[in-house]
Amino acid sequence: MIVVLIEKNKQRIRILSVASITYIDTYFPDAIVSNHDLEGIADGFDAEKIGKKIGVQKRHVVMANETVLDLAEGACKKLLKRIEPSTIDYLLLCTQTPDYFLPTTACILQHRLGLPTTCGALDFNLGCSGYIYGLSLAKGLIASGQAKRVLLVTSEIYSKHIKTDDVANRSIFGDAATATLIEKSDEDCLGEFVLGTDGSGAENLIIKNGAGRHPQKDGSDDDYLYMNGPEIFNFTIQAVPPLVHNITEKNGLAGDTIDYYVFHQANEYMLKYLRKKCEIPMHKFHMNMTNFGNTVSSTIPIGLKQAWEKKSISKGNKVLLVGFGVGYSYGGTVITINCKG
Repeated sequence: MIVVLIEKNKQRIRILSVASITYIDTYFPDAIVSNHDLEGIADGFDAEKIGKKIGVQKRHVVMANETVLDLAEGACKKLLKRIEPSTIDYLLLCTQTPDYFLPTTACILQHRLGLPTTCGALDFNLGCSGYIYGLSLAKGLIASGQAKRVLLVTSEIYSKHIKTDDVANRSIFGDAATATLIEKSDEDCLGEFVLGTDGSGAENLIIKNGAGRHPQKDGSDDDYLYMNGPEIFNFTIQAVPPLVHNITEKNGLAGDTIDYYVFHQANEYMLKYLRKKCEIPMHKFHMNMTNFGNTVSSTIPIGLKQAWEKKSISKGNKVLLVGFGVGYSYGGTVITINCKG
C-alpha cells in the first residue's frame, strides 16, 4: 500500500493508492504441434520420453502470416468484452518478438483496439520474468496517479525463431498471448516486488543475428534461438530459492501463509526440482504446461487463469508469483486474488 500525505489547510489527508488484478484472458493460435509431430526430424527424439521429462505433449504455434500483434489483439479483444475500451489509461506490451523494430507494437495495438488516444502505450522487451516486471510497472503507474486502469499484455512467438531441426527447443516452447487488467482498487492486492538481473548470462539464451550488433542474417545457427539448457538450469536453481525467501520476507509473510505458488512454467523437470528445493507442498504448487509448453512471458498469467478456473485459488488467497529466465532476469511478488474472471 502506498500512502501519500498532502498538507491542505494545515490538515494531513491520507490518499491511498492501491491496485489489483481484475481480469485475465488468454489467446492461442489455432495450429498445434504435438510431440509425435516432431518425431523423425532429429535422430533420437522420443515423443513419449520427452513428454514425461518436460511435461509438454503439444504446443500452439503461429502460421506464417500470424504475428505477435495478432495474438495480442486476440487476447485483448476477449478481455475488452468485459469493460469499455475508453476506460483504459495505459497499455503495456511485453514481447521479445515484435512485429517491427519501430514503431512499437503497443502503438499499433492501441489503434486496433480502439483505445483512446489519451492512452499511454509502450513495449518492453523481457522474457520469462516479463509478467512480473509488467505488474510492477502497472502498480507504479497507478500508485503515481498516472493511470487508473492498465492493460498489461504478454505476447510471444518464439516458434518463428527456432530452427526447424532444433527439436529440443521446439519441444519446449509454444506461442501465446495474454491480457491482464490491473486497476485502482480499494484493496491492496499487489504486494512488494523483488527484482533481479544478471547480464553475465546473456549469451546462454540468445538470438545473435538480426539486430544492431549483428544486423545481417547469414543462414547460420546464429540466426535462430540458442539456449544453453544446463547453464539456464544452474542459474535458476541458484537464483530462485533465495528469491522466494526474499519475496516472503519483503512482504512480511511466513511461508505457510502463502495459499498458492505460480512459477514461470519453464519445464516440468525444473519445476519439480524447484518445488522440492523451496519446500513447497505439492497441492500449493502450480504445474500445468501439457497443452501449451513454455510460452515465455505468458506462462504466469496462463497459470493464474488455469488455477482460477480449476478453483485452486479463490478470492482473498495470497499467491506468490516468480518469473525467471532470459537476460538473465528474475523477479517475484505476492498478489491477493481479487479477480472477477
